[in-house]
Amino acid sequence: MAKANAAFMKELTPSASLAEVVGAKPLPRTEVVKKLWVYIKKHKLQDSKNRRNINADATLKAVFGGKGTVNMFEMTKLVSKHLK
Repeated sequence: MAKANAAFMKELTPSASLAEVVGAKPLPRTEVVKKLWVYIKKHKLQDSKNRRNINADATLKAVFGGKGTVNMFEMTKLVSKHLK
């Protein structure tokens, strides 16, 4: 049986701007995304008309490279840049 995708389970360290949302300790990518969604829902940042879009607040703008609105796929790509 194939083992779980190691790349997804690898603990990655968030950048300083991402750490403001998900915390500074290393996390697997799956956890980072989960925590991002908790933050997005808590601050009601999901676009009401187009649910796939996230409207960034100041904290998320730093993670999204200054963009005000990103879609879910773009978010994953932008967040990857903040993990090592």
